Formats: sequence, C-alpha cells, structure tokens
Amino acid sequence: MRRRGWFALVLTAALAVVLCFLTLPVVAIFVNTAPRDLLASLGDESALDALRLSLLCSATAVGLIVVVGTPAAYLLATRRFRGHAAVVTLIELPLVLPPAVAGIGLLAALGPQGVLGGLIEDAGVRLVLTTAGVIVALTFVAAPFYLRQAQSAFEALDRTWLDASRTLGATEARTFARVAVPTAGPGLASGLALAWGRALGEFGATLMFAGSFRGITQTAPLAIYERFSTDFTGALALSAVLVAVSAALLLSVKLVGGPAWTSGAPR
Repeated sequence: MRRRGWFALVLTAALAVVLCFLTLPVVAIFVNTAPRDLLASLGDESALDALRLSLLCSATAVGLIVVVGTPAAYLLATRRFRGHAAVVTLIELPLVLPPAVAGIGLLAALGPQGVLGGLIEDAGVRLVLTTAGVIVALTFVAAPFYLRQAQSAFEALDRTWLDASRTLGATEARTFARVAVPTAGPGLASGLALAWGRALGEFGATLMFAGSFRGITQTAPLAIYERFSTDFTGALALSAVLVAVSAALLLSVKLVGGPAWTSGAPR
C-alpha cells in the first residue's frame, strides 16, 4: 500500500508539473493585458487583414489536403507494396524539418530558379511572394499531420466491413466513400484539426517562401512577430485569437468524435 501510494503521488506531481508548464503561457496571454486593450488592438486594419488572410489561406490549404490526402492515406493504409515504408517516411519527413529548411526547400523546388520553377512560370503561375505561395507553404507543412492521422484511422477499420461491402457488389470507390470514410470520420476529423492548427501557426516556411507583405502574404503569426518589439499588446491580441481558434478546433474534434474521444483515443 505504501509503494502504491508513493507511486500515485509521483504520477500526480508529474501531471501537475506538465499541466502547469503547458497551460501557464497560454493563460498568460489572456491575463497579461486587460480585455479592453486586447479588443482595441484587434481593431487595427492590418491585424484584421492578417487574421483574414490566415483563415482564408489555412482553410484553402486544409481543403486541398483533405481532398488529395484522404485517398492517398487510404491507399497507404490498405495496400502493401515495395517501398511502402520509404513512401511513408518521405511523407512524414516535413514533420521534423526546421521551418527555415522547409522554406528553403520550397524555394529550391518551386522558386523562379528552382527545379520546377521554369515549368511554373511557363504556365503563368507565380508562387513566390504571393498569396498562392502562402497556401503552398501551409499545405507543405500541414499535410503530414493529416496524412499520418488519416492513415492510422483507415488502418484501424475492421476489414470485414470493407470486404462485406465489396461482396455485396459495391465498387472499391463506393466502399471508400460510403463505408471507409464515414467509419474513419473521427480520426479524419482529428487529422483535419491538427493540420488546420499547424497551418494557422505556420511561420518560418511562409516567411522564407512568401515573405511578409500586409494584405498579401502577412499571416497572423507573421503579424505577431512584426508587432513583438513595437506593439506587444497587439501581438498578445493576435495571439489570443489564434489560441481561441485552435481551442475551438480541438473542442470541435472532441464533440464530433463523441465517446471515442472522451475515452482518450479515436476508434
């Protein structure tokens, strides 16, 4: 009993330290400055432009990720082929890339002098220092979060459901759309939230690839950085909005997932 009580105390203390360390900076954003001052800072036109651009570009990026990433994740989850592990590793590689490296990589691949730069310019498309470039950067850094979660969600499906659908005459495409996607819905929603949160918070790759021009490429994280040294209250206000949006995304996932998420893991 003494050993059990001692270990329970250690677990409780560890949880308290983790909870304090991870929540205190978030809470400090809201309590450091009066709510009136935070709201006043959000009235600045440049702050509103940054917020609108962040929401628009991140929503567009997540839409592209879901449309292309969902069937890709399904393929990785339901097929085994030579080089499968290498493909998964390459897809997950952006997760561990430093933001500056991601930005340099995008420039080297899609910039005017990049590997595909000539083809992109011939098509009349300009990505560097444009809003389209912001969307590309957000898609690059956020896609692995969705793909990883979506693949896990599809792998957790009961394969007998998929086989039964095929046995009853449904095509593989219909089985994917009518059985696999709805059943894996909570896991896909989790991946969407993770990807969207990552896109909203993206900084380094966007700055390197698209720059920071107000109303064109300056997202909320870039606006926060710009205000950091001259308008700390304004930086706090934008930070508070991003925290609120991120919290809303996590809460929506838990509500969509229902009991599967209240128990701690998607099913």
